[in-house]
Amino acid sequence: MGRIAALFDMDLTLLDRSSGLLYVRYMLRTGRVRRRDAARAMWWGLLSRIGLLDMQNLIPRMVVDVTGDSAEEARTVSNQWFADDVAPHITERGRQRVEEHRAKGHVVAIVSGSTQFAVGPMAEHLGIPGQYVCTRLESRDGRLTGQVVPPVCYGTGKVVWAERFADEHGVDLSASYFYTDSITDLPLLERVAHPVAVNPDPRLRRLAQKRGWPVETFF
Repeated sequence: MGRIAALFDMDLTLLDRSSGLLYVRYMLRTGRVRRRDAARAMWWGLLSRIGLLDMQNLIPRMVVDVTGDSAEEARTVSNQWFADDVAPHITERGRQRVEEHRAKGHVVAIVSGSTQFAVGPMAEHLGIPGQYVCTRLESRDGRLTGQVVPPVCYGTGKVVWAERFADEHGVDLSASYFYTDSITDLPLLERVAHPVAVNPDPRLRRLAQKRGWPVETFF
């Protein structure tokens, strides 16, 4: 039997907001995107939230625009964005849960559909640097290629990345925990021993009640 992990979704679980929405607002405020593009991204975010978009196909289309951008500059911008706009939205209950699992000796990690530029700073902030899996933007020679390292960390893709993380860290997912708000994370919820619905969307709430899964309120 391997180690026990406590895996946490990020948006609307550890955070009380969507990091994608916060990023679009930041980019709009700092003049890095046009209003039309910001509105389109917000609309896509809403549709993905209710499971009406195929994110495995959509996200690769969305990241084409960053082709050729400096990965280091993207990291610098993201770190500033995280400090200014994201850190204030980390839920206190989420922090407490992370610390409770760390105190038990569990491997704590974030499993998120967001990219490394959002999830990396979050893991650092929570004292678990490098302990995350996410949608990874590919870079080559310091430049973003506009490609995603497959699969996108969404739906069944989260299971793929979580299993890779488990193999690397000696984790037994069948003895582990996963906290999330979204029904789109059902594949990973069904993969672990202890699924936990956090501020769940209506469909996840109904399913959690039907299956007797814990339902928690982080915000």
